[in-house]
Amino acid sequence: MLCLTNLINYTSNALAMVVSYDIFGGDMSLWRRPETERDGFWENPKHEPEFRSEFPTKYLVIDVVVCKEGSSDDGSNEQCRYKKVQEAVDAAPSNVIDKKFVIHIKEGVYDEVVRIPFEKKNVVFLGDGKGKTIITGSLGVAHQPGITTYDSATVSVLGDGFMATNLTIQNTAGAPEHQAVAFRSDSDQSMIDNCEFLGHQDTLYAHSLRQYYKSCRITGNVDFIFGNAAAVFEDCLIQLNPKLDNPESGGDNSVTAQGRTEPVQSTGFVFQNCTINGTEEYMALFKSNPKVHRNYLGRPWKEYSRTVFINCGMGDVVAPGGWMPWDGDFGLDTLYYGEFGNFGDGCRKSERVKWSSQLPKEHVNAYSLTNFIQGDKWIPKSSL
Repeated sequence: MLCLTNLINYTSNALAMVVSYDIFGGDMSLWRRPETERDGFWENPKHEPEFRSEFPTKYLVIDVVVCKEGSSDDGSNEQCRYKKVQEAVDAAPSNVIDKKFVIHIKEGVYDEVVRIPFEKKNVVFLGDGKGKTIITGSLGVAHQPGITTYDSATVSVLGDGFMATNLTIQNTAGAPEHQAVAFRSDSDQSMIDNCEFLGHQDTLYAHSLRQYYKSCRITGNVDFIFGNAAAVFEDCLIQLNPKLDNPESGGDNSVTAQGRTEPVQSTGFVFQNCTINGTEEYMALFKSNPKVHRNYLGRPWKEYSRTVFINCGMGDVVAPGGWMPWDGDFGLDTLYYGEFGNFGDGCRKSERVKWSSQLPKEHVNAYSLTNFIQGDKWIPKSSL
């Protein structure tokens, strides 16, 4: 992890220097921080009609099957070669860039930690449905020596081109363990469809590179979607759940904690046509005493944090201010938190904090799949 962090920092510094040289020339005394949306600077996006994506299940050929009991009794005649998901991942060929390796994970609860390394590219998980195919773990930071947030993930992916559909990934470590990640991705051009990510603090770690989440359900209560990827979440259900430690007391909860560290980084979180509310258990607590349950769309984990919500439905669980600070005024002058076309009881434009923004209509297209993560080049398109 230290090696990866150092590489990211060196690359970021180099990129910042190249951009500064390009803008200001060789006299370093003239160099200034590059402008961002906060300064009124916008990239020139493509203005093509947005496409509809479709997970390519019907075009995928299953390579191996994982069965919890080691055999299939559903009449499909599929040969179950493995009992553990990690065994199937280990069987995938290394550094194959022109073919998907498709793993069908049959219905069952798989209590294991799954690691997909750099060399295992284009791995695909096909489950039997959310709540049916479940990969579960319980690693957490607080009381497990040597475990960092990065290492705590139940499933983590480094190999590019990862895809998954129809399964649940969860981390059952609750409040006493603090950071406890269900899913962590460093997979470029990764697509996750119709999956569940269940946890409490730091549920989904979109760590780096380009990621796309479609029709997923994500639950948590503290910074539960975080990282420094360029990630788009489309048609997703984002739900607050109760804290396991004294849930009646409520407190301040943030849905996102995006971690962009430099203004030249093309990273950020984009939520399109999503719904933000609470689980049934959380809503019962919220309705009983709404004043102590304060929930926000995000807070700036890093100085140039960038998150936008576009055409999203927001329940009354979202506080009127919309966004919360991290520590004092850290990042409040450099972040970009934008909203456009949102609706519901949690969307109160006039009461939003002054350091958030209403995204101008003419710049909404900058956050499309095509423009923000170049999705027209790699996300499968619907035939409809």
